[in-house]
Amino acid sequence: MFNDEPVTSVSQEPKKSIFKYLSAEERIEIENHLTRIHVRKNDYIFKEGDRPHGFITLEEGKVKIFKEGVGGREQILRMVKPGGFVSYRALIAGEAHIASSVALEDSLICLIESDYFFNKLLKNNSLAIRLLTKLAKELGFSNSRTVNLTQKHIRGRLAESLMLLKYKYGVEPDGVTIKAYISREDLANLSNMTTSNAIRTLSNFVAEKVIAIDGRKLMILDHVKLERISKLG
Repeated sequence: MFNDEPVTSVSQEPKKSIFKYLSAEERIEIENHLTRIHVRKNDYIFKEGDRPHGFITLEEGKVKIFKEGVGGREQILRMVKPGGFVSYRALIAGEAHIASSVALEDSLICLIESDYFFNKLLKNNSLAIRLLTKLAKELGFSNSRTVNLTQKHIRGRLAESLMLLKYKYGVEPDGVTIKAYISREDLANLSNMTTSNAIRTLSNFVAEKVIAIDGRKLMILDHVKLERISKLG
């Protein structure tokens, strides 16, 4: 599924990592209770029905969390960026995973042992509060997305997904190219539509000069108009 490789220590974690809430002593201690794992593009991190092995964060790369529906069609539930949580719900709930996770590009994840997560890390008040806040925000976002994906027109859904990708991953130095080169199928699965509808709607956006496309590169040319399309649904 993935390969273990030695990487940098927790003391060198980026600012967005939850490890910034740990004391120097805790950072040293956690090294004995975590594993950093390189995951190749398109490799599964976990599959629906698997039991969680620990708390997983994303250090580098991009990851999608998705669920298979009727006929094997995917619905992307979450997109994870560096510093985000890949696996936590099933672990905290004491359940099997109800969705699957795949790397969208070569990525680096951090797996923290379950026992250490519950018996040590959650006793750090700052980290526990940060975790609770993040979970609450993700629940609110998930609720809003559920409504939008069922009530918005396909134009509004696709526009929202493009804005979500820009928000999650940012843009290249040119200021318009989204730093997420995903397939049309993944974009469709993120927007709760068929791939053919996604391709057709993208073409309409190009004709309207809202976006430009170069292979898998998506460039937002008119953010104001795209946001308006998203809001109007």
